Amino acid sequence: MRGISRRRAGTVAAIGAVTVLALTACAGNDAGGTEEPELTLSDEPVTLSFTWWGNDTRHAITEELIATFEEEYPNITIEPQYTDWAGYWDKLSTSIAAGDTPDIIQMDEKQLSTYAANGVLADLGGYSSILGTEDFPAAVLGTGALDGTQYGVPVGINSYTIIANQTVLDQYGIDLPDDESWTWDDFVETAEEVTAASGGAVVGSQSWGFEDGGLNNWLRQRGSALYTTDGKVAATEEDLASWWQFLLDATEAGATPDPSATIERESGGLAESFTATNASAFGPWWSNQVQALRDASGQDLVALRVPTLDDAPEGSAYYKPSMFWSASAKTEHPAEVATFLDWLANSEDAADLLLAERGVPANEKIREYVTPKLDDVNQTVVEFLDGLAPLVGDAPPATPPGGGAIETIIDQHTQRVLFGELTPEDAAKSFIDELQTALDDAAI
Repeated sequence: MRGISRRRAGTVAAIGAVTVLALTACAGNDAGGTEEPELTLSDEPVTLSFTWWGNDTRHAITEELIATFEEEYPNITIEPQYTDWAGYWDKLSTSIAAGDTPDIIQMDEKQLSTYAANGVLADLGGYSSILGTEDFPAAVLGTGALDGTQYGVPVGINSYTIIANQTVLDQYGIDLPDDESWTWDDFVETAEEVTAASGGAVVGSQSWGFEDGGLNNWLRQRGSALYTTDGKVAATEEDLASWWQFLLDATEAGATPDPSATIERESGGLAESFTATNASAFGPWWSNQVQALRDASGQDLVALRVPTLDDAPEGSAYYKPSMFWSASAKTEHPAEVATFLDWLANSEDAADLLLAERGVPANEKIREYVTPKLDDVNQTVVEFLDGLAPLVGDAPPATPPGGGAIETIIDQHTQRVLFGELTPEDAAKSFIDELQTALDDAAI
């Protein structure tokens, strides 16, 4: 086995947890119903459970959030439940199976539809008398909606980017590309130029193809998507094969590293990546990773827009939610849950503590308020995302139940293409078959 990244290890765990969840649902986990709950705050003390994943920094910040909220609402006590990403979904599914679903749930985009379909998540539209969402752009808010029902409030936004190492480019006398006009061919040509100018000491670009962000952009620029609105695989064999062929051609031209080096670095996580170690001039990343990359790199890293096709349709760019705030469909305290969610999403007090730790705020009013308080790096990320706004189209179709398997499936197929075990055409067919099987299995 060539290795598995920390993020993909969590993905594998999530798949197993969702299987348990689906079996639990089939055994009688009813949907929450469509009746709007009575939203009246209790005069008696109320305790709400709140679960999230994250590192020690996030845990500390979230506990500060809880303490601040409890000062403002002394009648409501928030019970924290947290773990790291790898253990989160197993723990959550176990709680649900035991009939102890947390009242407030930090939810991931790839899992939202699965938990909603199994009746775990509340319809937040029924909380609208308390929970305000008017300051969220429709394209962003829509990422948390399924068939018109709002199951999650986006916490932060980010977008897929190409991170450029300005220090490395300056060292070899190569101009920073114009990301408002560059194409995929321009990107590879510049990457080849870096590799040649450095004599191979620095590779042009870190490879891509190990998660669905880049693939989503590739498909949207071709007027397509990963999924249909009714939960099927929408990507065609032709579009998928072209994506892997493009990576293969770039690798053979020296624009990206040798496959063995790529896999070794990919399995090591962000800190060991070509970008973080200044071993490449470019790399595909999410915009909310700029701070961590700059901290690791110690050099001047710049977020660039993803290259495009000359004839890419309008609205091919998109915002991805960093995560959602969701609620249990079975909570006994919907008014208090709605009050806490509204405070998290709309309160300046919450924003002062969150800053950009969970991503650039999806709430535009809160983003405007908090931006002057951010450090220089995160202010440039806000500027990048705001500049991207005219190019952002509708939210992609939601990841269907079972779609959490996609990262593992993509990673395995990209490795096999790079090592010559599959042609891009064979990888495309196999990818569609495996992903559709995962979706079909989740629907049973």
